[in-house]
Amino acid sequence: MRLAGPLRIVVIVLTAGLTWILVSILMGTQSSFSRLQQFLSSPENTPTTEPRPKKYKCGLPQPCPEHSFAFRITSGAANVIGPKICLEDKMLMSSMKDNVGRGLNVALVNGVNGDLIDAKCFDMWAGDVNELLKFIRPLHEGTLVFVASYDDPATKMNEETRKIFTALGSKFARELAFRDSWVFVGAKGVQDKSPFEQHIKNSRSSNKYEGWPEALEMEGCIPQRTVEIQ
Repeated sequence: MRLAGPLRIVVIVLTAGLTWILVSILMGTQSSFSRLQQFLSSPENTPTTEPRPKKYKCGLPQPCPEHSFAFRITSGAANVIGPKICLEDKMLMSSMKDNVGRGLNVALVNGVNGDLIDAKCFDMWAGDVNELLKFIRPLHEGTLVFVASYDDPATKMNEETRKIFTALGSKFARELAFRDSWVFVGAKGVQDKSPFEQHIKNSRSSNKYEGWPEALEMEGCIPQRTVEIQ
């Protein structure tokens, strides 16, 4: 029973302390209590987490200006991972949508309102290039053309196909070859070469995958047309 005395003292001290805090709160003199709260909630005593960078439409790090469309295109990786085409936070083509395939994946978009006109994939290894030509020949002025390669984009390409893509603003369509990686955004009626194009040659010395170059990813903001497509 020798501990009874010390325990009694501890209980008395704790009771007195709690009573003082309660009286301070009731009397409006909480300076000591506030300092205790500030200490307990100080940055040194609270875990900090790095703020996540804000993402905008299609995962862009910055918002696009007014009257422009946000986009992101990713080419296929080898013959394993399919391409993706995103516009204004809407996935136009992807493996999840089950509308991509080997060859060229092409989405046609209204350049005024950003609406999807059509999206198809064309097998450029064993398919018929005439199917692609039927798709891109009758484009209306101002139509946006999004292209992402997957596996082989060029074996079946003929001179007319390359000429049409060149007229849409491509710099690399004429030299595109077997298993190259290619992403491109062009438009019917452009006067200059498109600023939205990337290309990597299939080369044994630099390929990232066995037999294929690395996948490409491109993002940006496309100015919206102000005149309705006829």
